Amino acid sequence: MSWAKFAIEKLQKGETAKIRPRGHSMTGKVNDGDLVTVEPCKPENLAVGDIVLVKVKGTVYLHLVKAINDKRFLIGNNRGGING
Repeated sequence: MSWAKFAIEKLQKGETAKIRPRGHSMTGKVNDGDLVTVEPCKPENLAVGDIVLVKVKGTVYLHLVKAINDKRFLIGNNRGGING
C-alpha cells in the first residue's frame, strides 16, 4: 500500500488532500514531516519548478518538475536526483 494512497484517491475525485511526506530528498522545499496540501491540476498548467505528487514505475514521489517536453514531464528531487 502506498504512503499516499488516500491522497491519490481524493485527487482522483477532484478533491484536495493533506499529506506528511517522510524523507530528505526534498529538503529545502518540503522538509521531513511537513504538512503538504495537494490538489488536482491540469498537466497544461504545470511549470518547471512545480512540486507534484506522481507515480513513476510503480513508486509514488512528491518531487519537482525538472523539465517539460511536449506532454512528458521529467521529475526529480531537490538534491539533484532524477526519477523519470
